[in-house]
Amino acid sequence: MSANPSPNLPQGIDDFLQSAGWGEAEVEPLPGDASFRRYFRIRRAGESAMLMDAPPPNEDPRPFLHVGKWLAHHGLRAPRIYAEQPDRGLVLIEDFGPHHLRDWIEANPGEERAIYAGAIEALVELHRQPPGPFAPYDLETYLREASLLPDWYCVAAGLEVDAMGLEAAWREVLEPLVERQQPGVTVLRDYHAENIMMLPGGEQGLIDFQDALVGHPAYDLVSLLQDARRDVSPELEAEMLALYADKVRTGDDFAADYARLGAQRNAKIVGIFARLWKRDGKPRYLPMIPRVWQAMERDLAHPALTPLAHWFEVNIPADLREAGGGDLTG
Repeated sequence: MSANPSPNLPQGIDDFLQSAGWGEAEVEPLPGDASFRRYFRIRRAGESAMLMDAPPPNEDPRPFLHVGKWLAHHGLRAPRIYAEQPDRGLVLIEDFGPHHLRDWIEANPGEERAIYAGAIEALVELHRQPPGPFAPYDLETYLREASLLPDWYCVAAGLEVDAMGLEAAWREVLEPLVERQQPGVTVLRDYHAENIMMLPGGEQGLIDFQDALVGHPAYDLVSLLQDARRDVSPELEAEMLALYADKVRTGDDFAADYARLGAQRNAKIVGIFARLWKRDGKPRYLPMIPRVWQAMERDLAHPALTPLAHWFEVNIPADLREAGGGDLTG
C-alpha cells in the first residue's frame, strides 16, 4: 500500500496494518450494507483477512468485539480477531470468504434443506449456553422497534393510523411472551441468509452479531425462517421449526410466541426499509418489503395476535396488505 492511502480508505490504515503484521498488503473495498460500517479484504502472499472500519461517532466496534469474544469462548463460529484499535474503529478479523448462505443456496439449491438444518443446529448450540452478558430484550425495546412501522412505513405510504391503539395492541400481544422468556438466551437479532457464511468443509460462520441481546429463543428462528432477503417456503419453515423443537424443549406456547416475534420483527423491518429509503436515500431495500409483509400476514393469522390483527384490518387498507405493502415510490 502507498504511504499516502486513498482518501476512501480508513484514516490510519497503514499504521494499523503495519502494527498487526499486515503491512504492504493489498486492500480491496467490499460493498456496503445498511450501516456506516465498511469492510475491506486484506490480501498478502496467498493469505487474506477482513478489515472492519467502524468509525466513531456513527459506529463503535466494541459491541462486536464483546459479543464475538463471548461467542468464540462458548464454541460458536465467530471470526477470529487478529488486531483491534476500537478507539479508531479499526478491527482486523478472520476472512470467512465470499460465500453467504443466500448465494450458496442459489448456486446449490439441492443443499437448501441441509444448510438450513446446519443453521438450526447452530441455534440449538447457542441456546444450550447460558445467556450472554448482554442487555435484555425487554418489552420497551420490542415496542420501540415495532413503532418503526407507523413512524416510517405508514408515513411514507400516506396513511394516518392510530399509533396509540397500535402500541396498546402490541402490549397486549407481547406481555405474555416477555414473562416467559426468562432467563432467556443470547439473541443475535440478524441471523439470516446474508449473515451466515459458508466456510470450507460445510462449516457455517456468524457475522453481524454486535447488537446481541438476551431474549426469547424464537427470535433468531424468525430471523432465519422469515428472511427478508430470500424466500423460505412455508414447508421448509415448518420442517426447520420441527427440527428445532425435536432438540430443544419449547413448551406449549412456543408456536404462538414465534408468531408474536414474527409479527414484531417483520413490522420493524418494514419500518427500517422505509426509513433507509426516505432518510438515507437507499431504495434498494424497498423490493424486499412485499416478502416481509406477506410473512407478517401469516403471523397475524395466529389467534394469539387477534388484537394486533384487528388493528391492521382497521388501519391498513386491505388492498395494500394484499399487495404486500404496496409500492412506496408510486
